[in-house]
Amino acid sequence: MSRLYDAVLFDRDGTLIVDVPYNGDPGRVTPMPGARAALDRLRAAGLRLGVVTNQSGLARGHFTAGELTAVNRRVEELLGSFDTWQICPHDDTAGCDCRKPRPGLIEAAARALGTTPERCLVVGDIGRDMTAALAAGAAGILVPTPVTLPDEVAAGPTVAADLTAAADLILRREALVRPVAPRTAGTVLAVRSDSAGDVLVTGPAIRALAHHSERVVLLCGPRGRAAAELLPGVDELIEWRLPWIDPQPDPVDAADLAALTERIRAARVDEAVVFTSYHQSALPLALLLRTAGVGRITAISEDYPGSLLDVRHRVPDGIPEPERARSVAAAAGFGLPDSDPGGLRVRDVRRRGPGDYVVVHPGASVEARSCPPETMREIVRTLAAGGHRVLVTAGPGEEPLASYVKSSVADLIEPTSLTELAHLLAGASCLVVGNTGPAHLAAAVGTPVVSLFAPTVPYAQWGPYRVPAIRLGQPGAVCRDTRATTCPVAGHPCLSTVDPAEVLEAVTRLGAKVRSPREVAA
Repeated sequence: MSRLYDAVLFDRDGTLIVDVPYNGDPGRVTPMPGARAALDRLRAAGLRLGVVTNQSGLARGHFTAGELTAVNRRVEELLGSFDTWQICPHDDTAGCDCRKPRPGLIEAAARALGTTPERCLVVGDIGRDMTAALAAGAAGILVPTPVTLPDEVAAGPTVAADLTAAADLILRREALVRPVAPRTAGTVLAVRSDSAGDVLVTGPAIRALAHHSERVVLLCGPRGRAAAELLPGVDELIEWRLPWIDPQPDPVDAADLAALTERIRAARVDEAVVFTSYHQSALPLALLLRTAGVGRITAISEDYPGSLLDVRHRVPDGIPEPERARSVAAAAGFGLPDSDPGGLRVRDVRRRGPGDYVVVHPGASVEARSCPPETMREIVRTLAAGGHRVLVTAGPGEEPLASYVKSSVADLIEPTSLTELAHLLAGASCLVVGNTGPAHLAAAVGTPVVSLFAPTVPYAQWGPYRVPAIRLGQPGAVCRDTRATTCPVAGHPCLSTVDPAEVLEAVTRLGAKVRSPREVAA
């Protein structure tokens, strides 16, 4: 079955070995506590290991190339061999693409190992390591030391206390998506009755069901239907508004539930796998599924399910949502094939970019995740002044917002469907967006994302998955992990403080094309 990662890439100083500034003496190399044992466990699990390290001391003359080689040789004597070493010898003035926080070292390591950055995980001790990982599309685990800044810890996609804990987490995540007892099935009902973004991140799990079954029926709500129609592996859709999940629910109607029960019976479902968000209980639906005669039901449950669930699954906190969904499928016995890398995907839309335009999507599903209109308007103006062609997109009901944000310097695009938006994003150089459905749609078509991410929910769980991304905003804001839908702080400081110049820099770092003066004039 397909695993999550092919390789784990480590920063050297402060992560693998005690940081001795500008060290050229092999005798001063000291491993971090637990390093050798943690690395050996990862090697035994079949993961390839690499080192990605900034060594500006070479450019500054603090040590020679021979001394650097001797130090690295001593690292391998103490910690075992690595499958690749990628070293940036430049200082901050060089403007190179390899020096972290740029992603060049991670990209080079992935190439050397015959894989892609999206199939790598980076372990480091400071923000530069994590920024480089996200910009490459890799996962990241921050292992803080006394020199790690509090803001870097707050922004860490995942934080582990030490290398032992980091190895524990990596191996646990690998185990979660791997079925202990793979099996096959006839007709499987998958349930994800949420918004478009929630449905999109469930895509890899749906493909796992499809790999093991004759037929997949997806039960979704009206807010997620457009995304459900784009998912590979779905053979039939049942659209139904579940009143215990919908954020603006209708009263529970017995006749309506009876009609849904009959619809499920008519689909001849053999078993069901229920995917829920953190705040939802699977048990009301499990009771309905039992009434419909479904023989086997798998779901996450912190409640006592009695006989409602055949497989009661639990997931640790902080697991990315696509992996969380895959773990539910794996608990039911369904895993992805080796040929499937496990990223988000949609039907019949593939990356065509980078094109000559940046897409800015100002709307979000809830107010707390939306960057203030005035800030978005200034971001659009700054991008346009920087030579970028900017397209502002609007979802249903967002036309007045998008019209205001675009000002007079950008074009307004109102996609008539999620498929049309997917094609637009597939040709963009990058997308600037908050934490909302289009961010996941961009990830599904492989388009880089500048993520204006409000920390009301964990970035590790809901950030753009396996696509180059740069996160902006205040990760340690007081709204952190509140799951608020309306900003609890006056002025929405976690996003209103985003500097448009930072967005311009992020767009540039993600490779967006700047138009020539002639193109701008035209």
